[in-house]
Amino acid sequence: MPSIKDVALRAGVSVATVSRALSGKGKVSEASRAKVRRAAEELGYVVSYNASSLASGRSRNVGFVVPTVGRWFFSTVLEGATSALIDAGYDLTLYNTSGQDRHRHSVFSDLLLRKRLDAVITLTLKLRPTELEQLRAVGKPVVAIGGLIPGIDTIRVDDFNIAALAAEHLISLGHRDVAFLGGTEEFEVDFKLGSAREDGYEFAMDQAELPVRREWLITADFTVQGAYQKVRNVLANPRHRPTAFVCASDEMAFGAILAARDLGLSVPRDLSVVGIDGHELGEMFGLTTIDQRAARQGAAAVSKVLAILGEHELEHDPTAGFFPTEFVARSSTAPPA
Repeated sequence: MPSIKDVALRAGVSVATVSRALSGKGKVSEASRAKVRRAAEELGYVVSYNASSLASGRSRNVGFVVPTVGRWFFSTVLEGATSALIDAGYDLTLYNTSGQDRHRHSVFSDLLLRKRLDAVITLTLKLRPTELEQLRAVGKPVVAIGGLIPGIDTIRVDDFNIAALAAEHLISLGHRDVAFLGGTEEFEVDFKLGSAREDGYEFAMDQAELPVRREWLITADFTVQGAYQKVRNVLANPRHRPTAFVCASDEMAFGAILAARDLGLSVPRDLSVVGIDGHELGEMFGLTTIDQRAARQGAAAVSKVLAILGEHELEHDPTAGFFPTEFVARSSTAPPA
């Protein structure tokens, strides 16, 4: 098996230059870096991270704790984080609590502390004081994605203003009968995402001096199927139905669109729909949405972790202020008929 010395001889540089070029640490000219990489590839040399971790005290492994991987947002954030870690030459160890307290307790009290990790990223988990103490006791840098956690670098979107913007868009088109489809409490995980988005919707309606009808504040489980039946029930009411829906997720917005179509209603002529997420199927549904850039949130969390570990410097700190979102206008919204 070729050694680092063999690579140095083939590239015509020192062993130290090979080490810096392949680790990405230290200054190496682009010409030397290219020669080293070419020599390593020709020889089939692979960096031994076990050896380098013994020398540096690093495992080049980041723990990622999620409440579930079965929903679009979580899996998309995870995808973005995984891609960024692979690019940086790091491994990812996934801990799925499955929304169960006993699994969560096991992760924070044992598994994270037993496994050699350089840092931990948590997703929509509001860390408890005991969990924070356990991580700090072993010097684990922590970056969170989701709601604000005092004392922890957190990547989060402004859920209140996102929902307010969605409602304002519909109001600006001339809609006065606007309903809201949020998530039930058991699906909000640790942070009251659905509540914050409902508050934003109600604020926009209040600012426009429009009534909020309690029967139009409905909840579902953030799935297409769950939203479909809830919206169908509202739209099937022959006496009075909304002309628009603000949906707290894109998947629920898809359910709303399908419910309207199955009742013979046209989107957007009879019903306008706005979602929140940036789901890849949004374009197929023609869904107007606010893209919260889930994959980029995962990549940004990795970038912040690597900056804390001294791997690179950040041009823009993703934990300073709210993470940027993007309003995407498509065909699911129009002025009321």
